[in-house]
Amino acid sequence: MRRDGQNTLPQKKTETAPKKARQLSDSYRVGALLAAAGGYLDVYTYICRGGVFANAQTGNIVLLGINIAKGDFSRALVYSLPIAAFAVGVLVTEFIRYAAGRRTWFHWRQIAVAFEFLVLCIISLVPAGVANNVVNAAVAFVCSVQVDSFREFHGHAYTTTMCTGNLRSASDRLFAAVVGRDAGALVTSLEYFGIIAFFIIGAIVGMFAANEFGVRSVLGACALLLAVFILMFIRPTEDGEKKEA
Repeated sequence: MRRDGQNTLPQKKTETAPKKARQLSDSYRVGALLAAAGGYLDVYTYICRGGVFANAQTGNIVLLGINIAKGDFSRALVYSLPIAAFAVGVLVTEFIRYAAGRRTWFHWRQIAVAFEFLVLCIISLVPAGVANNVVNAAVAFVCSVQVDSFREFHGHAYTTTMCTGNLRSASDRLFAAVVGRDAGALVTSLEYFGIIAFFIIGAIVGMFAANEFGVRSVLGACALLLAVFILMFIRPTEDGEKKEA
């Protein structure tokens, strides 16, 4: 008790909140590999599966509307398949996130990548010209799982299966760097342009692979996903070093 008669409560020690464990799924190298896989798959469906792009659904939605307006409902159904598959992919991803919880061995995003890998391996067994609409819907599903699972690198929002948003962000950060003389914004802008570059590289490699190996060339995307799966066993520490997850 203090001399003035007021009680003095014992002081509690201030506890430092535990730092949130980082995971390599939001690293730039993972984003680069996934962007390469995104460009690769876009070329694969275009060259090997009927001249369509299965990664982004804006074009399919436009074509769906055009065919509905023309009264060609059978053709409209063709475009509705990848749109529906993309939506289902988001639902499946959220279920994986919910069901996986906190795992000791596998991060929930690794489970999502493994699921993508399995679907693409099955696709590689489907002969050319057989059920292309179903195959393209399956690729749209895979891309949906990927884009919903991997949304950020270093805290910056991005996509790995399409480039429009990345190009907008890259240009926005470049403006901030030039006008505001912000060196950090310049680095972020270059990182976004780098993601776009890896997407293009994936498309280039995918074209050569598709011309050489046909429908089996989708296994190249499987190899990229396998690399991501393995890489995610590495967990960055706060000092920048890496250790096994």
